[in-house]
Amino acid sequence: MSDTVNAELQNQLQALNERFVERLRQELPELARTAGELQEPLPRERLRQLMLDIHEQLHRLAGSAGTFGFARLGEQARSLELHADRWLAAAKPGTQSLHGFARALQRFATDALAESPEQATAVPQTQQHRPDCLIYLLESDAQAGHDMGQTLGNFGYDVRLFTELAQLEAAAADDLPDALVIGLQHGGELAAVSELQQRLPAHLPLLVISDRADFDSLLTAVRAGAQGYFLRPLDITQLESSLERCLNRHLGAPFRVMIVDDDADLAARYSLVLRNSQMLVQTLQDPSLLLETMRFFNPEVLLLDVNMPHCSGPELAQMIRLNDEWLRVPIIYLSAETDITRQMEALLKAGDDFITKPISDNALIASVYSHAQRARSLSTALSRDSLTGLLKHADIKEQLALEVERAARSGKPTSVVMLDLDHFKRVNDTYGHAAGDNVIRALANLLRQRLRRIDSLGRYGGEEFVVVLPECSAEQARRIIEEIRSRFSAISFRAGVHTFNVSLSAGISETDGHAKPGVLLERADQALYAAKHNGRNQVRVAQ
Repeated sequence: MSDTVNAELQNQLQALNERFVERLRQELPELARTAGELQEPLPRERLRQLMLDIHEQLHRLAGSAGTFGFARLGEQARSLELHADRWLAAAKPGTQSLHGFARALQRFATDALAESPEQATAVPQTQQHRPDCLIYLLESDAQAGHDMGQTLGNFGYDVRLFTELAQLEAAAADDLPDALVIGLQHGGELAAVSELQQRLPAHLPLLVISDRADFDSLLTAVRAGAQGYFLRPLDITQLESSLERCLNRHLGAPFRVMIVDDDADLAARYSLVLRNSQMLVQTLQDPSLLLETMRFFNPEVLLLDVNMPHCSGPELAQMIRLNDEWLRVPIIYLSAETDITRQMEALLKAGDDFITKPISDNALIASVYSHAQRARSLSTALSRDSLTGLLKHADIKEQLALEVERAARSGKPTSVVMLDLDHFKRVNDTYGHAAGDNVIRALANLLRQRLRRIDSLGRYGGEEFVVVLPECSAEQARRIIEEIRSRFSAISFRAGVHTFNVSLSAGISETDGHAKPGVLLERADQALYAAKHNGRNQVRVAQ
């Protein structure tokens, strides 16, 4: 994290702490006055209402004070809250016991501001990377390294080749890559790479190429942080597929987190911490707006306060679970509630985890991140093709319909591309279905690397793909797909001792403001047929 960013975060945290202190200055004198009223003769209903109000206020303080640096205040509030809780839960609560409680409450309210808040610690910021995916490749065999770099370059990676480890370490000191690919010669490289990783602000994805696959070699690689392990002779497309998965996890779109808490200051604090860790955060204080906001924001994780006015967290969670579209969204309760029975009751109604306030910044990040990562993986598994990770047939058609509607509203063109692998049956028959699957994965990865985030990619069936390019004319799409065609035909595939190349053909159609999505697909398919009929390995635009 740069000094400027760190200073900015500290200033924001300090501003939130100061706002919390101001809130204490307003709330604590009121709490002291309420404590004084408890010592007067009161009707039982008035007494009970005062205790309910006190309990709610103490509950909020127990959950939030520690987060803003007032750990001792939070602990005292929790202790007093439990006393109020027992009194409210008693079948015949007495009034004499309230006098001692009232005096303790007054002392708490009077002395609370004397505590100095602990210095807020800036949370670690995740490493930010360039979109061009810089790869450092260590390979002592210069020719093999050059061939690997050339093939990875066809997939859109910027590869820098080093034949000596010292060269790579010197380069990393000046310019960090997005991933490391290390070719082992004697195994000692991994120890040096591990030391290098320890010096970095965040560990980089690491892929290892070796001549050995014994237990000790694999264990050493895992301990060095390897996320992929490949034997020589290297199948470069398998390495690229693993590299693409690692970078998708490392460079993927920010997780979307929604926080529902009636304590605006605490929600702002959580939001700041999570946003600083590269998450998109939406906060909400009014539970009645929950469903509307979820449709708009589409969260991947939901943080719910348990105790809120007019509506509890478990009640909100049950409402959410009535909608099948949100069954995949993890619900995490945030509460100062420490009673395990009540926590279990909340989780059994609806929910996936329970975090007890106060929670440290790092613990909050870790919990939210792990749930978000799991939720995204599950969502991807359900909506994406298992072989390629692209949208399935129905999903890409749905995305096409959305983009056609958007194009009609904006007046900007959208292009639809149908791609098909040439002589793919021959590949399966000659080299086997595993090699065929490798080719399909390679094309999917190449499309992802060379196209924009706003473009939609789908496996239409077998070896056929559909690409939807918003705000892109047919001629622009032709130039883009032509480059992809050229790069794909240059990729060498390996099957046993054999190497081979595969080409593709493509057809393109463009929106005209009138044609339906099905018509555009049909036009693109006809253009694809023309490309096949006229010799394959070419791109045609529908007339």
